[in-house]
Amino acid sequence: MSVGDQPIIIKRIKRVTGGGHHGGAWKVAYADFVTAMMAFFLLMWLINTTSPEQKRGIADYFAPASVSQTTSGSGGILAGTALGNEGAKANGSQSIISDASPDSRNPNDGKSKDGAKAAADISANSQASREELRKKEEAAFASAAQSLKQALQDMPELAELSKNIIIDQTPEGLRIQLVDQEGRSMFNEGTATPNERAKILLRAVAKIINQLPNRISIYGHTSASPGQGRKDERDWPLSQARADASRKILQGAGVDADRIYQVSGKATSEPLYPDDPTLPGNRRIAIVLLREAPVLPPGAGG
Repeated sequence: MSVGDQPIIIKRIKRVTGGGHHGGAWKVAYADFVTAMMAFFLLMWLINTTSPEQKRGIADYFAPASVSQTTSGSGGILAGTALGNEGAKANGSQSIISDASPDSRNPNDGKSKDGAKAAADISANSQASREELRKKEEAAFASAAQSLKQALQDMPELAELSKNIIIDQTPEGLRIQLVDQEGRSMFNEGTATPNERAKILLRAVAKIINQLPNRISIYGHTSASPGQGRKDERDWPLSQARADASRKILQGAGVDADRIYQVSGKATSEPLYPDDPTLPGNRRIAIVLLREAPVLPPGAGG
């Protein structure tokens, strides 16, 4: 190869314009950051200035459940509620504001459902408690009546007197009646003095009474005299005196005086046999264990 035939060498130089750190991509990132910060501070300002009802409305608006439950607008999936608009699209916070401020024409509209439920539960519990107490009282009365009947059967001196006792339950309480039978009276004729038969029965009744805490009412009853056109005025003090004499025997047998609630005479006003007020069975002493709370000991209430 001659000197004039030397090869031609072409150099391609790649020029970098602008430099690596002199580009404009950082400006885009900075603009996004500034925009995000502005949106953040705007959100903080809105949260600070909105009322709880408005916040609740915004939450309901964006909650998925509110889309399926709402019936406002056209009823479609995208026809939900709109904030601050009335008409076809309901206000998202309107129902909350209505609940918070009930119509004065119906004050019950604003009552809390939880409060009403709690009141209903309390009422139901109270009713259940009363029913439970009533059942316990009925069971106690039945047990006392059975105990008295058993005592009359087990004791020879009382067995023949079993026909003189009637035990039943009334709205007032457990009633134990000592009833005169033909030829088997409880009191000496025309007087308030109980005979031995009455004393034995009253002492037996006292043992049963002491098994229960209930207070006691004692009523005296007389029978009408044959051919009596009007009530005998002497029947009132006589029936009351017999009731009081029975009280003294019960207290002598151990019944606490604080348990005696009432002692009264009813004369012939409530005959056991209304068809024939002259029957001996109308002459009786009624001892009632009252349906009520037991008597508290002294100082228990304070």
